[in-house]
Amino acid sequence: MRILVAPDCFGGTLTAREASEAIAAGWRSGAPDDEIVIRPLADGGPGFVEVLSVALGGTVHETTVTGPLGEPVTASWLEVPDAAGGTAYIESAQANGLHLIPERDPSSALRASSRGVGELIAQARDAGLRRAVVGLGGSASTDGGAGMFAALGAVGVDVVGRALVDGGAALRDCVGLLGEVELGGLQLVAASDVENTLLGEHGAARVFGPQKGADAVAVEALDAALTSWAEVLASATGRDVRELPSAGAAGGLGAGLLALGAEVESGAELVRRLTGLDTALDTVQLAVTGEGSFDWQSLRGKLVTAVARGAAERGLPCLVLAGQVSVGKREAGAAGVEHSYAVAEHAGSVAAAFADPAGTLTAMAADVARQWGGR
Repeated sequence: MRILVAPDCFGGTLTAREASEAIAAGWRSGAPDDEIVIRPLADGGPGFVEVLSVALGGTVHETTVTGPLGEPVTASWLEVPDAAGGTAYIESAQANGLHLIPERDPSSALRASSRGVGELIAQARDAGLRRAVVGLGGSASTDGGAGMFAALGAVGVDVVGRALVDGGAALRDCVGLLGEVELGGLQLVAASDVENTLLGEHGAARVFGPQKGADAVAVEALDAALTSWAEVLASATGRDVRELPSAGAAGGLGAGLLALGAEVESGAELVRRLTGLDTALDTVQLAVTGEGSFDWQSLRGKLVTAVARGAAERGLPCLVLAGQVSVGKREAGAAGVEHSYAVAEHAGSVAAAFADPAGTLTAMAADVARQWGGR
């Protein structure tokens, strides 16, 4: 049997390529006669640039930008020539990813900034490119894109005209912008992995803030700050982004991009198209995908659902191999997933899975292959 192995990254433990190799190694052990096609994927979050550089070629530019807490970090972006004047692919997590925060606590959640993302966009602009696709996901900041705005020329100010410090918490005092965003004709696309709006129960602060270290007090402070920021965005740009889908992506970075006129595209669907996933699916009998945590968020625009949907369109079974699984069988089935397997359960504990992420994933893939391989 011919198998497609097409996972996302595994939440800070394995890149998409490493996860692909681990699954493939296990599958070859469990079903040695099967043929394996490897296609590492991403949905806009970590791994976005690496996956697309493999698929599209182009030039990867390595640079230094401002990290989420103000420290310099190394980041890369991809330049791909095209008839429209060139496209930049930017992975926001490289500049403000959670992996760049040594300790997740309320202080870092309140101070983290998207400034580095704006610096990457500015480099694409200064290179004369006409389009920048910004992959959203895995962010440490909850600043609504205010740091990005500052890096592009428009700084938030308080009631007496003082420039605000970076970070989401400071936006509660924001009443306007000093300066204007300079895009130089650069067209923006937000490649989002979620559909959350900016504010409230399903917004950036309440849904994703706790993952970034925000406690209940910090969550309320960030939501109030984003409320003020949304009013400033509406006044400055003429675009009210509060209720728009994906405005809450990447700590509200989606809102900042939308206010600048960005189009929104599913990161998973964009990668599906650009990497030739559909062509690969046409040639196999089984699809295997995966991610760190197969949960309710996975069903709302994440990579695994794009793979499962593509498989279902062709009548193929799709398996999910994940670090942890909290999606019920009925919900998974409705998304096109035939069966899901948890590394933590197979290894005996979450701690065991984290201690050897590649090894435990390989071992589980071998067992899964014995059940499904060679059919």
